[in-house]
Amino acid sequence: MTEGEAAPGALAERGARNLLMRVIAASVLAPAAIAIAYAGGWLWAALVTVAAIGLYVEWLMIVGEAGWNRVVGSGILALGVAGLLLALGQIEVALAVLVLGLLAVTALAQERHVWIMAGFGYATAAELSSILVRLDPVEGFTALMLILLVVWVTDIGGYFAGRGIGGPKLWPRVSPNKTWAGAFGGFVASVAVAAGFAACGLGRTGVLLLLGSALSIISQLGDLFESAVKRHFGVKDSSHIIPGHGGLLDRLDGFVAAVVVAAIFGFLRGGVDGVGRGLMVW
Repeated sequence: MTEGEAAPGALAERGARNLLMRVIAASVLAPAAIAIAYAGGWLWAALVTVAAIGLYVEWLMIVGEAGWNRVVGSGILALGVAGLLLALGQIEVALAVLVLGLLAVTALAQERHVWIMAGFGYATAAELSSILVRLDPVEGFTALMLILLVVWVTDIGGYFAGRGIGGPKLWPRVSPNKTWAGAFGGFVASVAVAAGFAACGLGRTGVLLLLGSALSIISQLGDLFESAVKRHFGVKDSSHIIPGHGGLLDRLDGFVAAVVVAAIFGFLRGGVDGVGRGLMVW
């Protein structure tokens, strides 16, 4: 065993400690997120806006551009103002502010313009989609819970299936710890959640099963996308703000991908005021 190589027992102990931290953090954060999602309105818009700002800042940290105060500040200002406008129902004005924010961060950046644009666009898409899905007073909370639960069980099922079964790696160059068994385990768990929604009469069974399956796959692709960005810049975690989970990007990558795709689909069927309804009512 080399000097920098950890013993198997130490690795097992470290893994158990990391799992405990993940469970404790999730047991606090998940109920709080559900309660705020249920309340909706200002509380949900505020939580989403803070999260979007965190996503933007962490993205800049990953790509090595967090030191440019004007780029950071202008992006935070645009996301904050847009969140306030979205809470007031001023969607068109919020969109205009976000477009101006994109132009500002791009103009103020001295290098890596495309990466900075992508980071602001990523945070913008997360903010808009998360608020618009919840906007519908009847179906918004149900739609949001379907997305959240599918993403959560995909992550949990993938974690335990991957560790318990192991086997071939899913994409070792990007995410060396993910396996095909984990991907399938997360997928099965998401189908179970969708079936639970159907059993509770919250939608048509066939549609919900398709939605659960699609959102699970999309969330896993979102996870791989964020891993690919970190791998490109040689970064392990986007930050260490959440014990056992890393940063907001590490925790929300799957949700961002799933909620953005769900919002687009819901918008095409229900319009800007009926995104949740367009997703759930068939």
